[in-house]
Amino acid sequence: MEPIPAPTAATAGLIPVPLGELFTLAAECERSGKLQQADSLLGHIMGAMPNQPDSLHLAGIVAFRLGRIEQSLELMQKAIEFGVDTPLYLRNICEVYRTLGRLDEALATATRAVELSPSDPLCLHNLAIIHYERLEIDESIACAERALLMNDQLPGAHFELAEALLLQGKWEKGWEEYEWRFQIASAAPLMPPTTKPQWQGETFADDTLLLVADQGFGDVIQFSRYIPWAAERCPKIAVARAAEVAPLLAQIHPGLHLFQKWEDAPPYRAFAALSGLPRLHGTRIDNVPAPIPYLHAIPEKVAAWKDRLDRLTPRGFKRIGIVWAGRPTHNNDRRRSATLALFAPLFSLPRVALVSLQKGPSSDQTGRYFGRAPMINVGAEIKDYDDTMAIMDCLDMVVTVDTSVGHLAAAMGRPTWILLATAPDWRWLLERLDTPWYPTVRLFRQTVARKWGDVMQRVATALREHFEPPPPAIEPAAKPPPAKQPRRAKVAS
Repeated sequence: MEPIPAPTAATAGLIPVPLGELFTLAAECERSGKLQQADSLLGHIMGAMPNQPDSLHLAGIVAFRLGRIEQSLELMQKAIEFGVDTPLYLRNICEVYRTLGRLDEALATATRAVELSPSDPLCLHNLAIIHYERLEIDESIACAERALLMNDQLPGAHFELAEALLLQGKWEKGWEEYEWRFQIASAAPLMPPTTKPQWQGETFADDTLLLVADQGFGDVIQFSRYIPWAAERCPKIAVARAAEVAPLLAQIHPGLHLFQKWEDAPPYRAFAALSGLPRLHGTRIDNVPAPIPYLHAIPEKVAAWKDRLDRLTPRGFKRIGIVWAGRPTHNNDRRRSATLALFAPLFSLPRVALVSLQKGPSSDQTGRYFGRAPMINVGAEIKDYDDTMAIMDCLDMVVTVDTSVGHLAAAMGRPTWILLATAPDWRWLLERLDTPWYPTVRLFRQTVARKWGDVMQRVATALREHFEPPPPAIEPAAKPPPAKQPRRAKVAS
């Protein structure tokens, strides 16, 4: 979403000079991330000029970035009503429609923006994003490639092309395009500025290779499988990581130098992002390293949790761990997360106990649970991934939306069912029920965008089939023995 750089002449009239200075200051605050200040300044402007299009539109951008999505849409619609049919307004409002799941309107406004400004690569970039979410992947690729013909240095278009290619399984080109992710303006820097080179897979024995456990925890779990491969080339490896994943990475390869603060980084010869190792490895669908399991629960913790769950679970019941929501700050959380209520088809499964592994604000939903299946809520007692792994080692199945818990269970080799949006993250590919990344995973995909009802029904049916023993085969009735013929008396001649 792009801000407007300066006040423009709008159909409702020019902004007076004092208000124009406020608008310029508000735009600068928005660009620098001072959103509350921008919001306050725009409030003053709109109090004096409630129908000024540029101010309405910028206020809509600020509201969007503050998470007030419905208000953002209202402000942007009003800007279009009182302004002109500008590509900028349409280019931005299509992202608001997409965020709200109103994909037809998103497509219409994005298409109109391209029609009005066919030489603007950003309009094509936004259209590519909308086609991806509509699962129109060929169209998404075409739009991204057209945008790059106009500006081959547009990181967002490269990244959108990468996601579409990877989703289609075209990983050779997809990995190369994926490298553009760090150049996106809103992306956090991988690491502090350095003059050291990025590692390209070469071998060196005496110097340290620095790996950065970048992106989300699920990505770290997925891509940590490449650390032993990297260690074959560079035995001395240091890993910059978040505290939460330190116990996991410590299992992956002995002797890793793990650190959290950059001032604790050792001298190193080259660096690489953990998420960049599949490219260097040359990973394709048919050669994904899958040494499952590569993560294990601590036996002492498993024993303690088994004792606890045995006391809480009715005898003979299967235990299914469930997670219905990811972190609300995730940029795709509206698509990937559900609610506990949407898991209702699982609530009536016979001889099944549900174990809530849910953390965060969404865990409060267990207080409104009234299902037939017992619900064991241990989320508040989970301190770290070691606890989560120990609990999952005591379960018969894990059913989760696309979160790090799914990656964790799958990396342990546990039976794991992952619920996906219609346009999933690229790693899950298209249409498949399985995944080359994790052999014990089964995928359940939405058939209607942001609708979980039919997904949950399919999961419930599959669980019944999985856990209920098949009825005994009916043997055909045995034929009765032939009746004995009466013995005839012998007549002597």
